Amino acid sequence: MKAQRWTAIFATAVLALSNCAAFAQGKGQGKGHDKDKHNDDAGERYEYTSHDRDSIHVWYHEHENGLPPGLAKRDRLPPGLEKQLRERGTLPPGLQKKIEPVPVDLERRLPPPPEGCRNVIIGGHLVLLNVKTNYVYGVFHLEIQ
Repeated sequence: MKAQRWTAIFATAVLALSNCAAFAQGKGQGKGHDKDKHNDDAGERYEYTSHDRDSIHVWYHEHENGLPPGLAKRDRLPPGLEKQLRERGTLPPGLQKKIEPVPVDLERRLPPPPEGCRNVIIGGHLVLLNVKTNYVYGVFHLEIQ
């Protein structure tokens, strides 16, 4: 009789604990795949549209002879740093030092950047950058010849 009672108590405890574990699944703050702070599904996907790209091209060709700092041919990035400049990535410290402001007349042609972001020039590239986290939302590679 005592053995049956202990077996029933033990079985009840096992079932109760397994149900608690099942409910706890998926509620953690794990660091698995696709768990970064810049989740594209959260509606925070900003990039340069085709209209923006056309405006940038027009501005660039209008100012080819007198380009500001950051856009002149001598301001090109070395190949190693250029590979590190990519959309939906974090700007490395080596590139953070090369940030130049966007010329005012080019900035006027672009839509206003999202809150916390700004358009910057880095080695001949127009970059939509989150200034707090250095997250790169968009990169437009200009044809510097």
